[in-house]
Amino acid sequence: MEYKLLTPGPLTTSKSVKQAMMVDHCTWDQEYKGITQEIRQKLLDLAGVTSEEYTTILMQGSGSFGVESVMGSMIGPKDHVLVCVNGAYGRRIVGMCERYNLMYSVYEVAEDEIPKASDIEKILTGDRTISAIAMVHSETTSGILNELEEIAALTKDHSVLFIVDAMSSFGGIPMDVSALSIDFLISSSNKCIQGVPGFSFVLDKREQLEQRKDFARTVSLDLYDQYETMEKDGKWRFTSPTHTVLAFYQALKELDKEGGIYQRYMRYLTNNRLLRQKMGELGYQPFITQYQGPFITSFLYPTQRAFDFQHFYQHLKQNGFVIYPGKISSVDCFRIGNIGEIYPEDIDRLVKVIENYSEVAHVS
Repeated sequence: MEYKLLTPGPLTTSKSVKQAMMVDHCTWDQEYKGITQEIRQKLLDLAGVTSEEYTTILMQGSGSFGVESVMGSMIGPKDHVLVCVNGAYGRRIVGMCERYNLMYSVYEVAEDEIPKASDIEKILTGDRTISAIAMVHSETTSGILNELEEIAALTKDHSVLFIVDAMSSFGGIPMDVSALSIDFLISSSNKCIQGVPGFSFVLDKREQLEQRKDFARTVSLDLYDQYETMEKDGKWRFTSPTHTVLAFYQALKELDKEGGIYQRYMRYLTNNRLLRQKMGELGYQPFITQYQGPFITSFLYPTQRAFDFQHFYQHLKQNGFVIYPGKISSVDCFRIGNIGEIYPEDIDRLVKVIENYSEVAHVS
């Protein structure tokens, strides 16, 4: 049975993206290396940045591999990183800092709040050793969308590095990367570009990349070494996920065909608003009341009746939908994503399945 994945990645892909993977490619082949170079340039175009100021580096592995490649090979021994946390993925960056024995501080707020520029400014003013800020843009733990503009302005004022995990946002919401002066932006092949899992990518300011080329603590995740090899002709250092690359190449074409990032954002936003409206009518309340992102929503377990998530999950799966369990640390909830090859008619059908759930539920 085919399912609609209502998750923040992996997500539901188009038939043509799946079909693109039905070809075997050699990693040394010039055509394949040319595709890699086209992808690198296209990602710069989507970010609205020039190849003189930025470059794109593709890295084998999931999005977390990409984040770790930045934290493990671009942070120097004298750097002090301020990690902004309001969910599991911010905490994952903290875990990377701990594992690499980096100098770091944590600014953490509740999972339904966003990091505030005013608080960060006080921290930066009080500790002049801080040289970098790392944060998540779309925190899929809850579905909250953190604001970047005011924090970006602080990074300029205080001349600190700006690292943004834009895993679940890049390609799905307009973002002026150059104006935000982001030094390292990380995303993944299986998110808003609507490809399949297999590699992450980093948009890097060339100036910072060159200055930090000797800081790598691992071989496989050495971002600069990957850049040097890829810059020559598009060759990846080690075996690349060829089928994933071909799927991503097709997905980029389909993003263009849809009308680009803004049109995709409008589709996601429409899906999300419709989902929250219809779920509200059924009595399901969202965890996030402010700063809700357009990608995924956390819904609280209903309190007016007994609720068994596994039973609920299986009912949805039997009717063609797969969702995520909750990830909020303090309350019981589940998550429904609305990105990927998902349209308003899919949301309408999902809500009918959920509406029918009470008729088939036999929760002890």
